[in-house]
Amino acid sequence: MYAQAQSRPNSFYAVDDPVQPEYPSESPRRPRQSRSQGSPNHYQQPIDPDYDPDDDQPLGLAGQPQDVVDDFYGAHQNGSSTFSPHQSHSQTPQPQALLDHSHLRPGNQASLLSYERTLELYRANAKKTQDPDIQFEFAVFMIDASKSFPIPAPTPGNVMDIEKATEKRDDLVREATGLLKRLADRGHPASQYFLADCYANGLGTYKNKQDFDRAYPLFVLAAKHGHPDAAYRAGTCCENGWGCRRESAKALQFFRKAGAALHPGAMYRLGIAELNGELGLSKRPREGVKWLKRSAEHATAEFPHALHELALLHERGIDNVVFVDTEYTVELLAQAAELGYAPSAHRLGECYEYGKLGCPQDPALSIHYYNIAAQQSHRDACFALTAWYLVGSPGVLPQSDTEAYLWARKAADAGLAKAMYAVGYFLEVGVGTPPDLQEAMTYFKKAADLGDKRAQQRLRGPPIGQQGGIPRDGSDPKNVTTSKDCVIM
Repeated sequence: MYAQAQSRPNSFYAVDDPVQPEYPSESPRRPRQSRSQGSPNHYQQPIDPDYDPDDDQPLGLAGQPQDVVDDFYGAHQNGSSTFSPHQSHSQTPQPQALLDHSHLRPGNQASLLSYERTLELYRANAKKTQDPDIQFEFAVFMIDASKSFPIPAPTPGNVMDIEKATEKRDDLVREATGLLKRLADRGHPASQYFLADCYANGLGTYKNKQDFDRAYPLFVLAAKHGHPDAAYRAGTCCENGWGCRRESAKALQFFRKAGAALHPGAMYRLGIAELNGELGLSKRPREGVKWLKRSAEHATAEFPHALHELALLHERGIDNVVFVDTEYTVELLAQAAELGYAPSAHRLGECYEYGKLGCPQDPALSIHYYNIAAQQSHRDACFALTAWYLVGSPGVLPQSDTEAYLWARKAADAGLAKAMYAVGYFLEVGVGTPPDLQEAMTYFKKAADLGDKRAQQRLRGPPIGQQGGIPRDGSDPKNVTTSKDCVIM
């Protein structure tokens, strides 16, 4: 079965919707309409529950509007080959900002102006203009600023300071979402999408909860105005029943609308649906591969999945559809890995460690790709680094029992049973960490509960290193760094 890239966003801040200061409307002659506070559907344009996206003008490959706004609610980082965790290995070009605030940052990156003064300058500029794009930029800036708002570290004497700082941060979110609502009411697609994304992530909602009942109609509105990301998100809502009825047919329509605008996530989802016969479609591998190829041509750090899926298809092949080509498989995996896709990076780490798929055995490349995946908490990649640190690699990676233990612990905490056994072994024997039999038994128990036979044997038998204990080859249990195929791996 082919994999799906389905993820539901996490929640963020809990805030209510207050009455906001007035910003000039797009047209001074158009009066503001009254609406009830807290109503999820307070738009000037009503939502048709039976809205069919196919009734709109299709988004063709030519003649597309160029004002499609990317998802501002994501962070794009430069790639790195260092061993710091959770770094992305890609660069995604951003649209040119209408307000250049690259040198005006709150928090630790503040320069030139104070945090409050920076906000005041932006607020004054946004209030003077009638340009909805500039007002949208200011709202996005406030949301970004709220995430890095300086909150004092808790101490017994600064409870009031923390409460005041938290209140200021929440006021900032309320002002931003209020401005986004007004822009969305006037039909600004980027604001409709960004506000929907905020609601879907629990930002500007009651008690920090995801609110798809409010997000889905906004996704639909933005999709109707030609926003590809919104069409894709509306499709995922329909597919999963988030804020609407679960309707595969309508989800398929939204995905096709976004796919016509070359949205890589939508094209990938259509390809998987054709391959597996999902969303009410019959299995058509040839059509599925076509969609995957289109998605791969437009892959991004957020949507690299088609590259990985095509690599798997060319590794095993599909009769009369996809031929086996291991060289092309490695090329596709490398493209996905450099976009930061952990499964592809882990697969390449294995290839260069063991010489699979025609790759030479290369410790440097193996460690490099394992590291890309491990930075994103890929548990098998973390455990693979444990093995490399146990033995080291001359000129590439110094041997370190401590690092081996720490990476094993990271993999164990991610739920990998064999890593739990390894951590128990390290703790019992004292490899890379002081011996702690009680904690070791805790990890052995966790591994045994997940079916690890060595952990089950250890719980029934004598301690490691004693007569009859593990290992049973007569070797010193602390001498675990002589081979990557040692007993703990």
